[in-house]
Amino acid sequence: QVQLLESGPGLVKPSQTLPLTCSVSGASITAGSWLWTWIRQPPGKGLEWIGYIGYNGRTYYNASLTSRSSTTRDTTKNHFTLQLSSVTPEDTAIYYCARDGDFGPDYGGQGTQVTVSS
Repeated sequence: QVQLLESGPGLVKPSQTLPLTCSVSGASITAGSWLWTWIRQPPGKGLEWIGYIGYNGRTYYNASLTSRSSTTRDTTKNHFTLQLSSVTPEDTAIYYCARDGDFGPDYGGQGTQVTVSS
């Protein structure tokens, strides 16, 4: 069974960079044709797709976040990361990682709460 686990700082100050990690077990992030994806849900709002890093290392981001987003991976640890720079309180959300494929996401983490506040 594929399991994903998000981890992050919980609280970030405005203008700082938010670092998140998604640790994956039960599947290799370099195998198949999967897209390892970041999604968030601000309080009281719907899900927002942030971006992904593919099995081949290619990345793609939401146009509204691309200038502040960076996704990398560590294949030795089988995890991938998100760095979101210059955060504001509007970046407060629950952040999820998921495995996405041709028929949509099939596995996801439970999410990690991130609050941007001074």
